[in-house]
Amino acid sequence: MRRMTLLINADDTLWESNVFFEKTIEHFFALVEPFGYPQDYARRILNETERLNIRQHGYGVRSFGRSLEETYMKLGGSLAQRSALKEVSEMLSDLERTPPHVLEGVPETLSYLAARHRMLLFTEGEAAEQAAKVERSGVQGFFDAIEIVAKKSSAAYQDMVNRHHVVKSAGWVVGNNPRTDINPALQAGLNAAFVPHASTWESDHGELQSGMGKLLVVARFRDLRDHF
Repeated sequence: MRRMTLLINADDTLWESNVFFEKTIEHFFALVEPFGYPQDYARRILNETERLNIRQHGYGVRSFGRSLEETYMKLGGSLAQRSALKEVSEMLSDLERTPPHVLEGVPETLSYLAARHRMLLFTEGEAAEQAAKVERSGVQGFFDAIEIVAKKSSAAYQDMVNRHHVVKSAGWVVGNNPRTDINPALQAGLNAAFVPHASTWESDHGELQSGMGKLLVVARFRDLRDHF
């Protein structure tokens, strides 16, 4: 008998994601280094640009690419080179082609959980990009449904509850991001299991907040088997 409904995040919960974005950013910093700005300043400009673009265009490689190009132009001004923008485009193409690297212990844990609970994959980002990641990861067979939204929020979780008839007391969100996975779920009245990831995007770092639901913190994804 399936006792719970688990709504599981994808990027940096099931597979590596941000680490590949960070490698791209390191390459990007090498491109803007000749402009003479300290790296922490360049990072601050990039972060600010990303936040604005995410509000308008959501998450994903295309939005990220727009932020890199705009940041390059802001920092470069009249010194900007067309060849560098072409290199940014090539970096983004490489990022899009990078296959998902499923984290250690994930397939076995998903198999264990799927035999006991209803499983929903709930992730955010550009729909086609995320759908391709799910397909290439090979984990889609563990889930009863796959849901992709532009941006997670307490309202998005409430919509999931309504559409999938989730009993909140028996619903658990599993994710690595306090800001987009855990806190909105708790605010929506769901329970949440926080699985920290060392490479979570710095703009998504945040304090875990209390809510109506229960909060569980585990060290690794495979540790979910001890609780579910």
